[in-house]
Amino acid sequence: MYDNLKSLGISNPDDIDRYSLRQEANNDILKIYFRKDKGEFFAKSVKFKYPRQRKTVVSDGIGHGYKEVQEISPNLRYVIDELDQLCLRDQVEVDLKRKILGDLQHLESVVANKIKEIEADLEKLTNGR
Repeated sequence: MYDNLKSLGISNPDDIDRYSLRQEANNDILKIYFRKDKGEFFAKSVKFKYPRQRKTVVSDGIGHGYKEVQEISPNLRYVIDELDQLCLRDQVEVDLKRKILGDLQHLESVVANKIKEIEADLEKLTNGR
């Protein structure tokens, strides 16, 4: 799994925290950030430079005019797909944690209110006699 990331020399893709991608001249610059270890001030990162792929395409639809366009390298596209899988998985886990915490807080307030209601009923029974 994550063969494209491993081909870049990233032996443990699960340590990846996030990534950034920017275009600089005729290159795409991919920067991958890893999770910080305790006590570290800055996250470790690695940078990769991919030349943009050049293509000649028909510009007017009838075959008379052509223009050159640049697009992202196919290899980089595969790497980004794997990075998105890793980063999206982490986001889903964070969202699930938030949901669980919200559910627990709601349950706590429901139980607290029910306890107050039962205590009030007990108080009525005790004072009524």
